[in-house]
Amino acid sequence: MKFETENIEFKSQATDELYKEVIAFANTDGGTVFVGIDNEGNVTGLDNVDEVYTRITNGIRDAILPDVTMFVKYTLRENHTILIKVSEGSYKPYYLKSKGLKPSGVFVRQGASSVPASYEQIRAMIKESDGDSYENMRSMEQELTFESAKKAFKRYDVEFSPEKFRALGVTVQSGEVFSNLAQIISDQCAHTTKIAVFADNANTVFRDSKEFGGSIFEQLDNAFAYLSLCNKTSATFKGLERIEKVDYPEEALREALLNALVHRDYSFSGSIIININDSEMEFISIGGLLPGLSPDDIRSGISQPRNKNLADIFHRLRLIESYGTGIRKIYSLYANCPRQPKIEVTPNSFKIVLPNMNQSAANAPAPSITTQKKDILDYIGENGSITDLEIQNMLGLKKTRAFTLAKQMRDEGLIRAVGRGSEKKYKCM
Repeated sequence: MKFETENIEFKSQATDELYKEVIAFANTDGGTVFVGIDNEGNVTGLDNVDEVYTRITNGIRDAILPDVTMFVKYTLRENHTILIKVSEGSYKPYYLKSKGLKPSGVFVRQGASSVPASYEQIRAMIKESDGDSYENMRSMEQELTFESAKKAFKRYDVEFSPEKFRALGVTVQSGEVFSNLAQIISDQCAHTTKIAVFADNANTVFRDSKEFGGSIFEQLDNAFAYLSLCNKTSATFKGLERIEKVDYPEEALREALLNALVHRDYSFSGSIIININDSEMEFISIGGLLPGLSPDDIRSGISQPRNKNLADIFHRLRLIESYGTGIRKIYSLYANCPRQPKIEVTPNSFKIVLPNMNQSAANAPAPSITTQKKDILDYIGENGSITDLEIQNMLGLKKTRAFTLAKQMRDEGLIRAVGRGSEKKYKCM
């Protein structure tokens, strides 16, 4: 009399339970299923054995994902039993197509029984088979919809269809299974973006807070709209002219938000955090810099995307220009601001801080008005403008020194340039 073991399973009849046993063996160390033998090891045989044989082979092919048939061999025996020999599969976890990548669909062998795999076991098998790139791994959630993604692709006139999914990285394994990238851009995205507005610079007293979920495209639109509402406009007057300036360059907000969404580490479940107070906005995303990169590298425009396929999608949609340009663009927008953006990195987080430009300007020390600067301002006051050549002649300066002095006054917000080349003139702000 034979007994069931870690590698042997008996089935008196060919029921759907058979698929569970095949999956468990393929996900563990392999084994053999004897169909037509009862639990005590007695041969009961099968009626219409040829029909049952066909039903088993077709069922294993159709009911189990990924395709396990290359690891399964069948033997039709003279005593009207069927021997199914299952080898350990190379693309684990295998699962019931009807249940998906969750414990109710994934089984492993434990002693002489086939039992549901834990979520931790499923994740470990996925990582072992798919590698360490999170966006390329199979998603544990396969019931996904893409309404927000379809709208985003249509808005930017880029095709989004099942025929393109494999090329985009949305599906893996011959287009049959959704990847984690698919889950990120799907309506079922499990990650969120949280924005908090504080009444103090220490970020301890709440004014308001919002959490945005759904597809990453939906989060982008909704979070940017809320940031725009928080981006106040200040007005000053120069004579009769009203000059309006927002607290933050709109493009800087856009680039900081895109950087957080595209480069965060989605293998962690935490949210992107955006904190706002009267002095600054800080964008905090999970995941430090990739090995070999430093904050100075990032400021210089060097970039190595953590989520290459996601970055490629945003590039296709013209939401980002190319890797590394976003941070450089932010710094260029703050070129004349007394406070500069700041990057802070820990092993598990990346933070970029954008100063409030209006408050920074208001708190900046007044520029030192030298005799030369006063002469230039007086000349503009009397004549309406001044040229580089007039600065040289009036102050007895060489061309390079006159240009440097004018640039310094422009940086300090004392004068502004109008026109280019030989037509360029300077006027008061």
